[in-house]
Amino acid sequence: MRTLHQGWTLTGSDFSGVPATVPGCVHTDLLAAGLIDDPYLDRNEERLTWIGRTPWTYETTFDWTDTGEERVDLVCAGLDTVATVLVNGMQAGRTANMHRTYRFAVEHLLREGVNTLAVHFDSPYAYAEARRAELGERPGAYAEPYPFIRKMASNFGWDWGPTLVTAGIWRAIGLEAWSGARLAEVLPTARADGEVEVRVRVEHARPAACEVVAEVAGVEARVRLAAGETSAVLRMRVEDPELWWPRGYGEARLYDLTVRLGDQVRTERIGFRDVHVDREAFRLTVNGAPVYVKGFNWIPDDCFPARITPEDLAERFTQATDAGANLLRVWGGGTYESDAFYDLADERGVLIWQDFPFACAAYPEEEPLWSEVEAEARDNVARLMRHPSLVLWCGNNENIEGFWHWGWKKELAGRTWGEGFYQDLLPRVVNEVDPARAYWPGSPYSGTPDRDPNDPSRGTIHIWTVWNAQDYTHYANYTPRFVAEFGFQGPPAYATLRRASSDQPLTPDSSPQKAIGGQDKLLRGLGAHLPRPETFDDWHYYTQLNQARAMAFGVERFRALMPYCMGTIIWQFNDCWPVTSWSAVDGDGRKKPLWYGMRRAYAPRILTFQGAELVAVNDSAEPWEGELAITRMSVAGETLAKESVTIRVEPRAVLGVEPAIADLATGELLVAELDGTRALRLAAEDPEMGYPAADYTTGVEVVDGGVRLRVTARTILRDLAVFPDRLAQDAVIDDQLVTLLPGESATFHITTTQALDHEALTSYPVLRCVNERR
Repeated sequence: MRTLHQGWTLTGSDFSGVPATVPGCVHTDLLAAGLIDDPYLDRNEERLTWIGRTPWTYETTFDWTDTGEERVDLVCAGLDTVATVLVNGMQAGRTANMHRTYRFAVEHLLREGVNTLAVHFDSPYAYAEARRAELGERPGAYAEPYPFIRKMASNFGWDWGPTLVTAGIWRAIGLEAWSGARLAEVLPTARADGEVEVRVRVEHARPAACEVVAEVAGVEARVRLAAGETSAVLRMRVEDPELWWPRGYGEARLYDLTVRLGDQVRTERIGFRDVHVDREAFRLTVNGAPVYVKGFNWIPDDCFPARITPEDLAERFTQATDAGANLLRVWGGGTYESDAFYDLADERGVLIWQDFPFACAAYPEEEPLWSEVEAEARDNVARLMRHPSLVLWCGNNENIEGFWHWGWKKELAGRTWGEGFYQDLLPRVVNEVDPARAYWPGSPYSGTPDRDPNDPSRGTIHIWTVWNAQDYTHYANYTPRFVAEFGFQGPPAYATLRRASSDQPLTPDSSPQKAIGGQDKLLRGLGAHLPRPETFDDWHYYTQLNQARAMAFGVERFRALMPYCMGTIIWQFNDCWPVTSWSAVDGDGRKKPLWYGMRRAYAPRILTFQGAELVAVNDSAEPWEGELAITRMSVAGETLAKESVTIRVEPRAVLGVEPAIADLATGELLVAELDGTRALRLAAEDPEMGYPAADYTTGVEVVDGGVRLRVTARTILRDLAVFPDRLAQDAVIDDQLVTLLPGESATFHITTTQALDHEALTSYPVLRCVNERR
């Protein structure tokens, strides 16, 4: 395809001829031209709502010469959203769906020499509100009209995201000239037994016979299509293929599949694997091996997706896998992600759960939305089905739960709400286009439409009672099969907040808080676990620490239930802007303490106290055996009792141990250790433990690429954390939230290009612990 990405201008409102970037959007073009303030800084977002209520026009010119091809198509991989496409002033087509590709025949509109291409975007609000007026109100989590337009729902704001309603050419656009026949669609399925099926669809400019050839791993198949035939199936068998495995289970082996039609060649990477989803237990089995899912929910990494580069995605995938994740759920309020996203998942063995883009609202099923949803689903299922990492299509996020539990039935009064999409249209499209892959109608969902969708004994559940109302220890009251959403908030990194806010000094309100009652919930969530913060610095440390503790408590609870519970997907992995939210990685890409906590909680082998019981979790392929050492000690460091137990935990299994010395008095704790893995159980919450004031020594050494910091404890240091980004924005530390017992040391490696003040690095508020001396 010849891309048409140069020479664009943007016109709308009071602006004309603004230089524009394609792919891109109105907000980023106005920002680059200095015509608006950065919507991610301070409260600028609130002053930019007019952009989504304004029509805009993108325009460029290009040279074209007739080379004799029978067809010339204008291919639009992503127009956001309601657009009229004009070639030399004549309409080539109209669009109303951000999520799909459009192809318009334009050979009859082109002329020799200079041509003009214009894309006029209607206001997304005007279109959505007009559909709402026609079809009637629908209930949802937000008052915005996003259910009435096929556009990224979170553009309209969310409880973690800004309201920045975009328009623009957000994916590639260009001309494709061809003659005879075009390889329109390649739909491969590869099984673990080596069977490969490739369904192809061919588009003809004129009726003529043609031959399609497919090859993988040295095995070739051919099929000849008679004149007028548009589809065929090629079958091959590869003997003893190396299988594609998720991370932690084996190599993510990929093979090149090449399909040829005349001089057209399409090469795609595929993987040989089988996936089964148990509908009652919601257990994922890959190549016969049950997989305990250690996942994160993924939201759009930027409100302006065209800015997300493959390098950005590679960094996020590295952060996710370094935290122990083996699955990302692409959440239904965002988009179908770019090809680069799924390629990375394939390469790194990360399983992908893909929501269709429906979230937290009742969606009308009437036209034109029904046809748009069908076209969008067919387009994206066909685009993504080759990826071995993709293991599940899911119909929606929380819409079935909304119908059951959020009072929608009465408000709907019989109007459509999306059930036809989730129970009919989408499973039918998946069955036709991608029949080897599982479909799940929504999440939460209990496997059948007549059962409470949030029944913990079947299917998937979402747990929001803890964040909204309960102490995080309430996670222990759940015995679920699979937790697809649960989360706890914390603020972004200090450097992120300092960059995004001009407040002097910073306060908790300097960080945007979009969740209803969010600030109060952060303080309520501290409960008896941590002291009440009196300063911004304490608020920042305690709420970040509490977020990490809350999620570690939940993850460890659910991992200890393996194999009854076979997965957790934390809400959420990433952020799209600087905000207080549930994320592990903030909007500037910095790791919050939660990330470090999840790296421990998602480690292949963990020890965890579940009440008085000590549970060893072994999510590895080898037995875990050795001498389990259990010590009862005082907070002053005095050893009060010891116990040693020889244990063997089978692969992918758990083992519970009841320590004989489990009874604790005030100011005491249990320390359990096996092969360098440690778990603590305290007699009381931190404020009641009677810790001695923290006493320690530090040593700072400048090394290549940064600094090495060594901390040696004279007393217990509870959840020691160091925040070097307070001193240098690029500073990154390799560990956080380390509890040291008296006499123990920890070495931290800090990467930075800047010189750090050693005294500041080892002092409040950079170096923190719960029992710090004040």
